[in-house]
Amino acid sequence: MSESSSGEQGTPVLEAKGLWQFYGRVAALRGADFELRAGEILAVIGDNGAGKSSLIKCLSGAAVPDEGEIRLDGKPVKFRTPAAAKAAGIETVYQTLAVAPALDIASNMYLGREIRRAGPLGSVLRFLDVPKMRSQAQQQVKDLGIATLQDITQAVETLSGGQRQAVAVARAAAFGSKVVILDEPTAALGVRESAQVADLIRRLRDNGLPIVLISHDMPVVFDLADRIHIQRLGKRVAVISPKTHSMDDAVAIMTGARAA
Repeated sequence: MSESSSGEQGTPVLEAKGLWQFYGRVAALRGADFELRAGEILAVIGDNGAGKSSLIKCLSGAAVPDEGEIRLDGKPVKFRTPAAAKAAGIETVYQTLAVAPALDIASNMYLGREIRRAGPLGSVLRFLDVPKMRSQAQQQVKDLGIATLQDITQAVETLSGGQRQAVAVARAAAFGSKVVILDEPTAALGVRESAQVADLIRRLRDNGLPIVLISHDMPVVFDLADRIHIQRLGKRVAVISPKTHSMDDAVAIMTGARAA
């Protein structure tokens, strides 16, 4: 291991030890370890087939590991569904974003967590409190400093790729009380929009929210990450820092051309 992960900086926010994940006879994870510290951006990189997706699925409740342990704030947890992970404060933004294009920004931010009106109108007739959702969504966007989202009533289908990503990240930030996991957040974005999303990710980190960043884009990884988790052949082979290692170092470790 290129950098100590013994918990010197306190109890990890999210930790996994010895995760195994089988699909039939194929082991996607082979005793994988993971450690996310408070107030950091941790990038997860690895070649295709390295087990990145399986690791993230286990951490976010989309899959249940066959062996191993996951801890949140030092306490063992078992997420059997994504809803269980969300209830514990872990929000995941997948590459597909999972937005509803026909709905406006505010409705997308509260998708699945809609606020209902007070009294019988909400509890019986299930009317939504649209003004409250729009007001709170507007405040959340403002707090995150997202200048590209000016009109909270704008339909998501009219937004650019970067703006849609900002909506998905803002939604995660609004409800992710512990951890936000971002899967390829700058994929398919232009240089300017990638820079805007990167600024948003930094603001989340600076606001105290630890981030897991899965990305193939090495310049983005080295620009944003405080530490880099390198996954290979179903397990973590190294944790390095952009301050001590180069992109070439990371690629060499990732491909097995160089020992960790």
